[in-house]
Amino acid sequence: MSFQILGTGSAHPACSQTNDDLSAFLDTSDEWISTRTGIKSRYVCTTETISDLAVEAGRAALRDAGVEPEELDLIICSTIRGDYITPALACVVQNRLGATCPAFDINAACSGFVYMLDVAAGYFARKRVKKVLLIAAEEMSKLLDWKDRRTCVLFGDGAGAAVLGEGDGLRSIRITTSGNMDVLRIPNVQGNSPFGETKDCESYLFMDGQEVYKFAVNAMCNDIRTVIKEAGLTEDDVDFVLPHQANLRIIETAKKRLGIPPEKFHVNISRYGNTSSAGVAILMDEMHRAGAFHPGDVLVISTFGGGLTTGACTLVWTV
Repeated sequence: MSFQILGTGSAHPACSQTNDDLSAFLDTSDEWISTRTGIKSRYVCTTETISDLAVEAGRAALRDAGVEPEELDLIICSTIRGDYITPALACVVQNRLGATCPAFDINAACSGFVYMLDVAAGYFARKRVKKVLLIAAEEMSKLLDWKDRRTCVLFGDGAGAAVLGEGDGLRSIRITTSGNMDVLRIPNVQGNSPFGETKDCESYLFMDGQEVYKFAVNAMCNDIRTVIKEAGLTEDDVDFVLPHQANLRIIETAKKRLGIPPEKFHVNISRYGNTSSAGVAILMDEMHRAGAFHPGDVLVISTFGGGLTTGACTLVWTV
C-alpha cells in the first residue's frame, strides 16, 4: 500500500524583495547575486506569519483535491521553526482548518518534504490513514543575518502543500542523514537560567557555502540514481526532476553528471530563492497548476539540507 497525490497548494508573502532592493542596504548587486545563485527575487514575510502561509497552502491543496478538512486522518508539517515552540505548527493548522485528526511537525531542514512523504508512506502501509495533508512552511527571513551578503541573499519565505490519498504513486524513496553541525547550522535562542552559566552564541544561520555545494552535488547525483534504480526504472523513463531550489549552480552541475536530459530539470529559484523544505512543494504546485503533469508521468524529487540530510523519491503522477 502506497499513496497518490490528490492535490497541491502553495502560498507566499505579499512582499517580494528584488536583488536591487537588497543592494540598497547591502554591499551587493543584482549581477553578483544572480550570476552566483540564479536568484533574482525572494518573498519575505512582513505582516504574515508562518502559520498564515501554512494554512493558506493547506486550504489550496484541499480545494484542489476536493477533500474537506473533516476527512483528514493526519496532518504533518515540515518546518525549521513555527510561530510557537509549542504547540506545533501542524496543531495550529489543524485548529484553523477545522480538522480533528492527529497533527505533528518534523524538522529535517530542506529535506523535510521528502521526509514527510516517507513518514506518510508508513501510515498508509499500516492502513492507519486514507487522507493526509502535508505542509512544508518556512520563514527563513527571521533566521538570517541581514548584514551577511553571503547568506541573506539566498533565502525566502513560503509554503507548499500536498494532499495524499490511497494509491500506488510512490515507487521508491530514500532518506539519509550525516550528522554535521560544522558546515550548516542555526543556533537556538539561549534563555536565562539561575542554574549555571548561559553561554553566548551566534543567533543566525551559518553556512560554509563551498562544503555545502560539494555535499549537495554528490547527494543529488547519488540519490537520484538510487531512487530511479530502486523504482525499477532508468534515467530515460524520467519525465520531470524537481530538485531542491537552493542554488542554480548546484542544479546545473548535477545535470551535467546525470544522464537525464537537462530540459527535464525544473526550477523556480529565480523568483523564490531557497525556501528550505517548502521549495520542491511550491515548485510541484506551480507545475501542476500550469498543467505540466499528466497521469503516468514519472517525477523524481531530490532534496538536501542541514543535518546534513538528503531525501529523494520517485513518484508516478496519477491525477
